[in-house]
Amino acid sequence: MKTKVLLFSALALAFSSMAQSENRESTDLVIIGAGGAGMSAAIEAHNQGVNVILLEKMPFAGGNTARAEGGLNAAGTPYQKAKGIEDNPELFFKDTMKGGRNINNPELVRILSEQAKDSIEFLKINGAELADVSRAGGASVDRIHRPVGGEPAGSFIATALIKKVKALNIDLRTRTSATDIIKNDKGEVTGIKAKGKDGNVYTIDAKKVMITAGGFGANFDMIKHYDPKLVGFKTTNAPGSLGEGVKMAESINAKLVDMEYIQIHPTTVPGKGILITEGVRGDGAILVNEQGKRFINELLTRDVVSQNILKQPNAHAYVIFNDALVKQNKTIDTYFKQKLVFEGDSVEALATAIKMDPKQLSATLAAYTGYAKAKKDTEFGRESFKQALDSGKYYAIEVTPGIHHTMGGIAINTKAQVVDNQGKVIPNLFAAGEAAGGVHGANRLGGNSLADIVTFGRIGADEAVKEIKAGQ
Repeated sequence: MKTKVLLFSALALAFSSMAQSENRESTDLVIIGAGGAGMSAAIEAHNQGVNVILLEKMPFAGGNTARAEGGLNAAGTPYQKAKGIEDNPELFFKDTMKGGRNINNPELVRILSEQAKDSIEFLKINGAELADVSRAGGASVDRIHRPVGGEPAGSFIATALIKKVKALNIDLRTRTSATDIIKNDKGEVTGIKAKGKDGNVYTIDAKKVMITAGGFGANFDMIKHYDPKLVGFKTTNAPGSLGEGVKMAESINAKLVDMEYIQIHPTTVPGKGILITEGVRGDGAILVNEQGKRFINELLTRDVVSQNILKQPNAHAYVIFNDALVKQNKTIDTYFKQKLVFEGDSVEALATAIKMDPKQLSATLAAYTGYAKAKKDTEFGRESFKQALDSGKYYAIEVTPGIHHTMGGIAINTKAQVVDNQGKVIPNLFAAGEAAGGVHGANRLGGNSLADIVTFGRIGADEAVKEIKAGQ
C-alpha cells in the first residue's frame, strides 16, 4: 500500500511539473500593449536581432494611436526645410515646456525635441511617410507632420506598423492580457504572467519587459480619483485605455508622476466623445460661440482653449470652415460620413442651420478674413492663417471639451527605464507612450503624443537590446 502511495505521489509530481512547463515559455523581450509605442518598440527590437513577444488585450492592435488624427511634432525635418520652415529642437523644447507649464521632466522633453525627427524617418522606412506639415496649438511654427492631404495620422501610422509587424513575423498575440509583472528576490523583473484568449494563465520568462499599455482615459474610476472635476465628461479614448499597465507597475513599487493632470480636448462632439482634430483649426478654421462671435485664439494650448469654451453659453462652440479647407484636410470627410457637419451655401444659410444670428456670423467671418489676408489678428493674436473664409460653401461642427489624454503615468528616465519610488531603476523594466509620465507635464501639445510614443518606444527597445546583448 505504501509503495502505491509513493508511486501515485511521484506520478502526481511528474504531471504537475509537466503542467507547469507547458504553461511557461521564455523570450528576450515581452511588450505589453500593441499601440504605436509597443509596435514601434517591437519593430526596433526585432530589427536588432532579439526575440519579441507583443501582447494586446484587445482583438486588434492599434490602441489610442489608431484614433489620433492630428500628426507628429518634429523639428528640423527635411519636410520642414522643403517648405522653408525654420525650426530647431531648442524651439520645440521651449514650446513643449511652456505648454506643459514647466511641470514636464526637462530631460525627457530634451530627448523628445532632439530625436522626434528620427521617428519621422523611422515611420517613413516602415510605410508611414508624414510629408505634409501644418501647425497645432502651442507651436511657434509649423511642426506637426501628417500624411499628404490631411488623412488622419494615427490610423495611417497604426495601419503601417501593423502591416510591418506582420511582415516581420513578430509574435503578436491579441486578446491576450498581462496580469502581473514578476520580480525575483533581488528586485529584478524576470517576466510576466499573462491570460490568453482561451482564458488560461501562463508565465512568460523574459530578459526584459516593456509596458506600452496606454493611459487610463477610459477608466472613469481612475479619472474620478485623480480629477473629480471631470466626472460626467465623455472620453475620446479607446475602450481598452483602462490603465492596467500603470497599476501593474505601481504594484511593484514603480513611481508614478503627474497623475492628476488629465487633458480635455477642446473640440469633441457633445454627447459622443468623437474627436474633431486640431488640424482643422490649424488649417484655418475658427471657433465661434452660439452667438456667432469668436472668443479665443484658436491655436492656443488645449487647456486654454478648453477652459474658454466651457465659459461660453451652454459650454459649447462651433468650428467654422469652408470648401477650401475641406479640400485640404481629408480627415473632414469622416465627419461628413458621421453626419456631424452642418452646411450652408452661404454664411447666412449656415447661420440659419445652426440657429445663429446671420448678421453676427457674417461680421465675424468678414473680420477674420481681413485678419487672414493681413496676416495679423488684432483681436485675439492668432499668428497662423491657412485660409481666408470668404468663398465656397460654409460648414460648422458643434464641439465641447472631452477627456482626451492622461499626462501622468509611470516614471521613466531618458532610456525609458522605469524608476521606483526611491528614484532607482527597476532592473529589466521599461515603459513608453501614454503609460509613462513626465514628458507632457500639465498639458500635452497637439502632435506630441505620436512623437512621444514612437520616440520613446524605440529608445526603450534600443536600451533593452543593448542590455540583452551585454548579458545584463
